[in-house]
Amino acid sequence: MIMPAEKELRAVLARFAQARIEHDVLPTGRTSRALEDATYTLCVITGSRTVEQALRAADALLDRHTAGRAGLRQGDETLAA
Repeated sequence: MIMPAEKELRAVLARFAQARIEHDVLPTGRTSRALEDATYTLCVITGSRTVEQALRAADALLDRHTAGRAGLRQGDETLAA
């Protein structure tokens, strides 16, 4: 699986969260479609079949992004020494 960019992943997660909140507060046809679309996008970007799997995968991907940044910072410090 291609690892999505952190910025894109965070944007998709934010869109999903907003759609979920709007649909929970006042469910309408519009909010239902927005939630379905956001869920589909989240599943596609994470390579998952369910929203539960997609959220777990998104967490794992964000952890990898964070670990990658930490590794880069350590490398920068070593070069600067």
